[in-house]
Order: sequence, then structure tokens, then C-alpha cells
Amino acid sequence: MDVNVNLKNHRKLQAFYLFFIITSIQLGVGIVGIPRIVYQEAGQDAWISILISYAALVVILTVMLIILKQYKNADIFGIQVDIFGTWLGKLLGTIYILYFLWTLFSVLITYIEILRVFLFPYIHPLVLGVLITSLIVITVIGGLRIIVGVCFLFFFMTQWVLLLLIEPAADMQLSHFQPFFQASFTELLSGTQDTSYTLIGFEILFLVYPFIQEKDKVYKPVYFAAFWTVLLTLIFTIISIGYFSKEQLIRREWVGLSLFKIQEFPFIERLDYVVVAEWMMVTLPNMLLFMWGVTYGINRLYKVPQKTTLYISAALLIIGSALVSEHFEIQKVINVADSVGFWLVYVYPLVLLPIVLIRKKWKKYKGGKGNAR
Repeated sequence: MDVNVNLKNHRKLQAFYLFFIITSIQLGVGIVGIPRIVYQEAGQDAWISILISYAALVVILTVMLIILKQYKNADIFGIQVDIFGTWLGKLLGTIYILYFLWTLFSVLITYIEILRVFLFPYIHPLVLGVLITSLIVITVIGGLRIIVGVCFLFFFMTQWVLLLLIEPAADMQLSHFQPFFQASFTELLSGTQDTSYTLIGFEILFLVYPFIQEKDKVYKPVYFAAFWTVLLTLIFTIISIGYFSKEQLIRREWVGLSLFKIQEFPFIERLDYVVVAEWMMVTLPNMLLFMWGVTYGINRLYKVPQKTTLYISAALLIIGSALVSEHFEIQKVINVADSVGFWLVYVYPLVLLPIVLIRKKWKKYKGGKGNAR
């Protein structure tokens, strides 16, 4: 396979779309549960863990961009084949694809669980799995540009829900944050690691980079996307800690959704129903990008048509959504995605960077030596 991806101009995207791509794949079901998870590790200092996670996110994004800049127009699949050879490179690429599919599955079954708890308690998860997966298939068939269009549109259609946080924010208690700075450094790092499931997804940059026209303009949208995602996570976490007591916060599985119950309107009795339905516009772009990553990766590595991979993956997701429906089973799936994602997304680029740089210097040295002869 070719290391660099050759694309016609009509298939490429402008750099500013990276903001919508990265925010859409990071923001999903994880953000509504992250306040409780981080609070269990870092207590009232959970907001510090979120800030540390932002610093780590910026570092990893910088490392990824440095790696990508060493090639003309390569993605992670081509880079791994170039560095490790065909067999090992394709094996590592396959691991990436399986990770994308597993993470997609975790998002799907989590949102199905939320729908069943809040809206449709008597509908079998298989029915919801078929409906949501059908939306994924119909959209992904259109290609990356259609998916990015959905991300762009849904981003602006969902930001209004932040206004629903005004009332709980106004009722926050400062005493819930006191005493400050009580968590140990180890506890803060544990809280930071627990945010990995919420913030993963930005590794999609390794795949969409060849589709960007203006490579020199990728930095601003990428870093601003990271800032926006962490800012929303921080807002949810701070308001949750300030509004709920310790017992209330730990007891609520999706504390972020509980915040929306507080806002009241005379013409809507249960606003959280509206928000849960609206959350489809948050999770769907997330799932679309993961599915596209699976189909694109299989096509790059093994030349299998993307439609074939799409249909097979959709069938697996539907079967899985019917088999995995209990909360403890869903949590196990999330834990696997969290653990694998931490090593693959946060640690692996740090290992890959020096290898890429050393290989580049070695090729430059050999090229110079050959020219001298």
C-alpha cells in the first residue's frame, strides 16, 4: 500500500472543519457521566484533574501533528506500514480499526441504555439498535464530506442546551468545593486518567489529516477544538459539584442529564426528555466518525470496499446491542474502551514520535551518503 494518500481536490476539506470533526467525536455520552467518575477519584478538586487532562490533550495533539508533518500526505495506517513494515504495520492498523469499532459499540449501547431509562423503558434494545444503526449506515454511505456536514450542522443545533445550565449554576454552593486542594497528586492523576473515555476520539486526526487541503492551517482548529471540549467538560463538572451534595453526585449515574431536570418551563413538564432526544444530535456525529474510521481503515489496509465493511460492521453492532443490554455489561464494554484508548491514544503517539524522527534522520543520512558517492 502507498504510504501517502492520493486524493482529488473535490474530496478534500478546508482546515477549519477540523474543529467540528474533533469536537463532534469527543463530545458524546461520556460528558454526562464524567463529573461523578472524576469526583470519585479527586473529590471536590475534580476540576483540577480536568485542567491536567487539557494539558495532556494539547501535548498529545502536538505530538500527533509533528508525526503527520514528517510525511507529505500520510495517515496512521501508511505511517505504521512505512515504519514497521507491511505485516506489523497492518497488524497495528487492524488494532486501531478494532478499537474504533469497539468504542463505537460502547457509545451505541450507552445511548440506548439512556434512551431506555429516560424515554422508552419497554422497548427492546434490539429495536433501538436497528434504528440508530440504520441512521449511521445511511449517513456513512454518503462519505466523509456528508459526515462532516452533519457534524457542522448538529454542532450549532445542540449548543442551546448549555443555556439550561444557567439555573443550576446560579444555585451552586461554594462550600461544596471547600476545602480546596485536598486531593493528592496521585488522586488528581487518577481523575485525569478517568477522563480519557470522555476525551478520546481526537485520534481521528490521524485518519482525516490527508483530507485537509491547507495543512499549514490545521493548528488553530485542532487546538481550539480541544479547548472547547475540555471547557464544556469543566463546566459540567464544576456545576455538578457545586449544585449536588457529595451523596447526590455519587448516586447519579448520568449527573449531567440530571442538571437539565432542574430548569422548568410552564409549557414543558419534563425538559430532560427533550434533552435526551436532543442528545442524539451529539452522539450521532460521534458514531458516524468512528464508523467512517472503521470502513476507511479496512479499505486502506485490505482494499475491501467501504460499503461491504459498513454493512458487516452494522450487523455486528445490531447483534451486539441486543446481547449487551444490562448496565454491568455495558460498563465492562466502556472500561475496555477506556483502558485500550488510554494506551493507544495517549501513550502510543509518544512512543511513535521518536521512532518516526529517527527513521527520518536515518533516511536523510543514507540519502546524503548515497549522493556523496
